Amino acid sequence: MRKAVRLRRALRKCAPLIALAFLGLCSATTMASADETQIRVGNLDAFLTTPPGVEKPPVALLIAGSGSTDHDGNGPQAKPATLKKLAGQLAAQKIATLRYDKRGAGGWKPQFGKPEDFRFKDYVDDAVSLVNYLRNSGKFSRVVVVGHSEGGLVAILAARQTQIDRLVLLATAARREGDLVKAQLEKRQIPPDIRDPIARAIDAIMAGQTVDPPPRGFDVPPSMQPSLASAFVVDPIEPLKAIDKPILIVGGGRDLQVARLDFLALSTAASLAKTLWLPDMNHVLVDVTDDADNLAAYNQPDRALDANMVDAVAAFIQADDRR
Repeated sequence: MRKAVRLRRALRKCAPLIALAFLGLCSATTMASADETQIRVGNLDAFLTTPPGVEKPPVALLIAGSGSTDHDGNGPQAKPATLKKLAGQLAAQKIATLRYDKRGAGGWKPQFGKPEDFRFKDYVDDAVSLVNYLRNSGKFSRVVVVGHSEGGLVAILAARQTQIDRLVLLATAARREGDLVKAQLEKRQIPPDIRDPIARAIDAIMAGQTVDPPPRGFDVPPSMQPSLASAFVVDPIEPLKAIDKPILIVGGGRDLQVARLDFLALSTAASLAKTLWLPDMNHVLVDVTDDADNLAAYNQPDRALDANMVDAVAAFIQADDRR
């Protein structure tokens, strides 16, 4: 009943929204018709989606954003199904995808060691192992890495360690994550007596120190702070400059987590990259109208991705141009 009410409201608004709803339905249908296989690569659970009737298609490794995000792009608090929808849309354009559960998704596996021993490079090693799996399979014409949000940083670092054909960065920050989190704190209406101690704690952790006890609102025990520091201090700019493969950078004007200055900084660092700025797209890659709509989109798995973004990514993956 609730879905029916939402649909009736959407139909009354305007033709573009009807088109987006239709695209969402197409995505679901495409995923159903594509061949999806669950595989295990090392300790990673992954899902390979291949378009029917295509011999040796290009394949994109989809890397999710921050947190214990699963292969669909869902986490404990947000379930936009970003990667599942992207895989379906790309399959419709004859592109295979591999998406996977990040470490911690669905609970921490003993095979990954102790959680406190995790370091950000483990995410990168996981991505490298999946790229190598795809390339060594001999089933694909090219291997492209697509990183969303923090997954863009993982993608940049993985591209420096293994052979890829192309790199796509979606809603990716150009700053160290610690600096990004502090900037996000500044944008929120948090009282200074709570915000400022958290900012100081982040600075201390980035400097290799332990904050014990952690300040109110920053529930990171001392044993986990080295893991956090390993992510907080990585700068994406210099490794991005060293990548000599074709790159596509996509940003959105409604992104509440990554600013336009990040998009511009990445574009400057990769001066030959193709770029696409979508004014109405938010961080989970859908078009939104206002802040309330923006926040609601984080838990709307059936909401269509920005169609221009999908088309640009598909065209880039399939393009014949060379750097």
